[in-house]
Amino acid sequence: MPQSPYPSVSSELSARRKQAQPDIHDAFQGFSRQVFADGALPEKTKQLIAVAVAHVTQCPYCIRGHARLAQRRGASEQEIMEAIWVAAEMRAGAAYAHSVIALDALSTDNGKN
Repeated sequence: MPQSPYPSVSSELSARRKQAQPDIHDAFQGFSRQVFADGALPEKTKQLIAVAVAHVTQCPYCIRGHARLAQRRGASEQEIMEAIWVAAEMRAGAAYAHSVIALDALSTDNGKN
């Protein structure tokens, strides 16, 4: 079985990341806390959105982290999977919607190279 290109998250790697740019690291952490705090949308909803986006961006760290956080905020397995299905539809829907670009190019090109 091939080895994953993604290293396991470790406290050592997390500390190295912070030590490399502590001010930016801390600012990003503060930004993240603000983004996911209850507001017009409750945190559970924000975590479900993050699960969906993580699947579209295909970030394995984000998928794991936000799925767990969504569950901790009360999201059921069914709700998490439904968010993933929304992401799948949106990604497939984008390919479908953009098909008109190819069709337009074919009709305006008239077969010219």
